[in-house]
Amino acid sequence: MKKIASFTVNHDVLPRGMYLSRVDGDVVTYDVRMKLPNKGDYLENAAMHTFEHLFATWVRNTEYADKVIYVGPMGCRTGFYFLVRDSVSHAQAIALVQGTLEFVAAFEGEIPGAASTRECGNVAEHDLAGAKAIAADMLPVLAYWTPEQLVYPE
Repeated sequence: MKKIASFTVNHDVLPRGMYLSRVDGDVVTYDVRMKLPNKGDYLENAAMHTFEHLFATWVRNTEYADKVIYVGPMGCRTGFYFLVRDSVSHAQAIALVQGTLEFVAAFEGEIPGAASTRECGNVAEHDLAGAKAIAADMLPVLAYWTPEQLVYPE
């Protein structure tokens, strides 16, 4: 079988940050890398789950809501994929992720979509404090990120 693009990224030299993963027609996939690959420190499931709920909720409540396609964690637990329409510029996508980090880091209250089993497929596994810690840890990494930095290192 053909090797998919995300498996051709050199994970041995991949720092935390945000990268342009791929463009498929009018769909742009960003790699929001929050942990160093293969270093033994991964996103905890409950915190990652809560971060996902907050990330998806926040970006779908911005002016770009109708251009957001998907927000989801990577199976390796080192980050998230963020998919948007190509009408969202790279600078706007970076700003959306920066805004997400600020939103999650400061979030207080009930986790959106986690009030009942009707809303969430694993309502028992959430960690707001952990999600906030993920966001706080990533804020300085992406604080001054630019479109020029979206290129994967070799």
